[in-house]
Amino acid sequence: MFALLFGTIIPELRLYPLLLAGIQGAGAAIASHHLKAPSWWQFIHLVFGPALLLGNRLALPPWIWLAGFSALYLVFGRTDRSRVPLYLTNQLTGDALLKLLPKDPCFVMDLGCGNGGLLRQLARSRPDSEFVGVEHALLTYLWARVRAQYFPNVHIRRGDFWEQPLTPYDVVYAFLSPVPMGELWEKAQREMRPGTRFISNSFAIPDVTPIAVVLVDDRRETELHVYQIAEPDATVTTSNNEA
Repeated sequence: MFALLFGTIIPELRLYPLLLAGIQGAGAAIASHHLKAPSWWQFIHLVFGPALLLGNRLALPPWIWLAGFSALYLVFGRTDRSRVPLYLTNQLTGDALLKLLPKDPCFVMDLGCGNGGLLRQLARSRPDSEFVGVEHALLTYLWARVRAQYFPNVHIRRGDFWEQPLTPYDVVYAFLSPVPMGELWEKAQREMRPGTRFISNSFAIPDVTPIAVVLVDDRRETELHVYQIAEPDATVTTSNNEA
């Protein structure tokens, strides 16, 4: 989009496709920064266009492209189908999440746990509780599984989070995307027990008022949207920002 705009305004730029690719990458990186995307995602936006153009000029053999695609699939999985990119929870957000856990021993699920860093952080601080993560991307799952072997209260599963039953958990945490939130809330209401909590990092559930919105003092200005499962047929009420 940015390259097309600048190429239309300044036709001479079309003679310099690498420059146009750089403009496109810079524009995409700036936009993703303003949308508070992770820094690694901004970097991908910045270099993707120029790298693709340079790759074409180098006339790389087909297996290079296949290897690149395979690596992306192993790390990110089927994001084209799930429309959920790989987001990693930072330590400050993990500290805030710790304060939202029940004081008694609890059972916590991370839907789309990535490399399992959040679960390990929580497990260190709460050895009395059990933490489960599910991840569908193979390489990311293996990374999380290997790191979790040193934590007896962390359990990593590979699979689709839609297929995970939520009934056993006192807290379910998700850092996904805006796309699945409405449907995921319906699943949580069907399966989670009254009084348990569903916590979403950054992405609110449409048309549902959380019991709290916790602001994290990090670069992204992360928001944790805290929802509590009500009794069946109970009226949803609005509360202030007290967890």
